[in-house]
Amino acid sequence: MNGKVLILVVEDEAGISTYISTVLNSNDYAVLRTDKGEEAVSLAASHHPDLMLLDLGLPDIDGIEVLRRVRQWSSMPIVVVSARGHEREKVEALDLGADDYITKPFGTSELLARIRTAIRHNRQGEGSPDQEKISIGLMTIDYGKRTVTVNGREIHFTPIEYKIITLLARHAGKVLTHDFLIREIWGPYTNENQTLRVNMANIRRKIEANPAEPKYIVTEVGVGYRMKDGDHL
Repeated sequence: MNGKVLILVVEDEAGISTYISTVLNSNDYAVLRTDKGEEAVSLAASHHPDLMLLDLGLPDIDGIEVLRRVRQWSSMPIVVVSARGHEREKVEALDLGADDYITKPFGTSELLARIRTAIRHNRQGEGSPDQEKISIGLMTIDYGKRTVTVNGREIHFTPIEYKIITLLARHAGKVLTHDFLIREIWGPYTNENQTLRVNMANIRRKIEANPAEPKYIVTEVGVGYRMKDGDHL
């Protein structure tokens, strides 16, 4: 494929599939296309694409089943692109290992930005423990010193707040579900939804110029939270 990034487009609506493929080709991506779930699993195994764009409403097997099967053996980035906007389905896809979720209709810029973010995370080794420092906008997190500064001013966090903000920062650009955050921060078999909301409000109060219109951490209603990456501040 001449060294180009290869993207597998799994979409059963011909018009949308052609539109996505045209956008990707014009941005120098190589493209594989299928409108069937079974073939998507086969192509993923045989061609090892760099990323999969996955529609959920497929004619043979559901996209969720494709996601479940591929995640048994591959960590390739998978971005779900679907008309299904129900929060439950978004949460299910993310919990099964989707890297992101875009609801139709979507803009070209948004699609390309999500693709770039997912591929970058995969190549960098998302959440790599040897990454000592990360900067997002005017915020810098120094993992070695365990400090967070915004515009050069050090912000003081409780231990739980620090865990939350560093977890979100390591996955910047990706939605983290409520269940994932709670499991990672407080462990399994806990129900800390209210505690998470309180801590998130405190974090925003400390880092945001206007907590009601957050610049760094946005809420995906009913799903979870996303730390914006540096490209989208």
